[in-house]
Amino acid sequence: MRGMSRQWGAALRMLLCCTVLLGVAYPLAITAVARTVVPDRADGQQVVHQGRVVGSALLGQDSPGADWFQPRPSHPGRSGENSGGSNLSPVSDEHRAIVRQRAQELRRDNPDAPEEIPADALTASASGLDPQISPEYARWQAPRVAAARGLPVGVVRDLVEQHVRGRSLGFLGQPRVNVLELNVAVAQVPRHVG
Repeated sequence: MRGMSRQWGAALRMLLCCTVLLGVAYPLAITAVARTVVPDRADGQQVVHQGRVVGSALLGQDSPGADWFQPRPSHPGRSGENSGGSNLSPVSDEHRAIVRQRAQELRRDNPDAPEEIPADALTASASGLDPQISPEYARWQAPRVAAARGLPVGVVRDLVEQHVRGRSLGFLGQPRVNVLELNVAVAQVPRHVG
């Protein structure tokens, strides 16, 4: 019996030590290092507009309305608790029907856009939380955003080009545009009437 209570005591001491070390000390140390090394990213790369945090540049969010650039479709919605893809095969009838429906909606909502719709406008990302779209998709949406805001299309296209980020380290991934940062830039341009 005495051996068992010693084992329980050792197990509880180990639990307490690991909880303090891994649940308190380690996260505080990593946060301190992050705030020192990359202070602009340590708190989730918050995007501020007019003194107010409007989101994170690391997570996609919905942008309701024709006067905003839209992110990629998200199968489960934009909740981090429920992120993930649809797991549908790209050749399945169900996936093809979803893509056809998205194409019809995009053409209806973007009548002045080019006929060919960029792939990332039609297909959901694996996580459903991507904050970026391709420069092609941003350019494709520019006529709709310009019309809805009463801006010249050239002004909106210039904003898109200013927000294109190149490949990471010059060779990883594809060029991209952060939707939230682009929408904040669009919001800073005064709307023209008529």
